[in-house]
Amino acid sequence: MRHLLAALVLLSTGGCVRTVTGVVTAPFKVAGQAADWATTSQDEADRNYGRKMREKEAREGRERRKYEKACRKDPRACGGYDGYQAAVDD
Repeated sequence: MRHLLAALVLLSTGGCVRTVTGVVTAPFKVAGQAADWATTSQDEADRNYGRKMREKEAREGRERRKYEKACRKDPRACGGYDGYQAAVDD
């Protein structure tokens, strides 16, 4: 009878052990997730840099087309291009 009672107690407390384990480990999981959210991965940094450079190159392209159009209208007033350049930080 004692063995049956002991087995019954162990089976009924199995869920409690998992719950206690979950409660104890929860703060560590939350802290780890917060650290992930607070930092930028290398993949994200590369993606953001690529987006920034594409935007800069698009701006340079627009300004160069505008410059070339102005040069076609008045070639004498045209010198070297000194407008926006994507490779140079502004």
